[in-house]
Amino acid sequence: MTTTTTNITLVANGTGETLRVGPIIMHVLEDGSNTDNRLGAISLTIPPHTSGPPQHWHRMHDETFLVTKGAIRFSTGKKDVDAKAGDYIVVPPRAVHTFSNPFDEEAEFFNTFSPAYYVDYLRLTARAVAAKGGPLNEKEARDIMAQFATFPSEGPEEDIVE
Repeated sequence: MTTTTTNITLVANGTGETLRVGPIIMHVLEDGSNTDNRLGAISLTIPPHTSGPPQHWHRMHDETFLVTKGAIRFSTGKKDVDAKAGDYIVVPPRAVHTFSNPFDEEAEFFNTFSPAYYVDYLRLTARAVAAKGGPLNEKEARDIMAQFATFPSEGPEEDIVE
């Protein structure tokens, strides 16, 4: 249940839009409709031994990740960082990155996007995977990514700063 009262919005736990891309479950908490697209937020649940998206970079948006359960491996292609519950990762524009859960425990994290348009990338990807009945091929994935100024890791690289 989402309630807006006197300029604040409550998204009650367990409510809101749910997206699924393979085994990864995403709950949309803010799609930009309450922030004039300045901020989007989702929570993700990733089963053990699950890879994330291919390495990529964003031309126009920042991303943050707050690990809330388990551990997530963040990678730049040059370096891996294992973040555990309570750790916070900041990914600025043009920083190559991906994430995965190679561990034995389910993991969860809170993810923000600024601007919020990237939530639509997740929606479009979830719909495409559901319509196809399985994973997207490289061209299909790249075509969707490109619509949201997101590109495979042939772009600039920066290490995660600890």
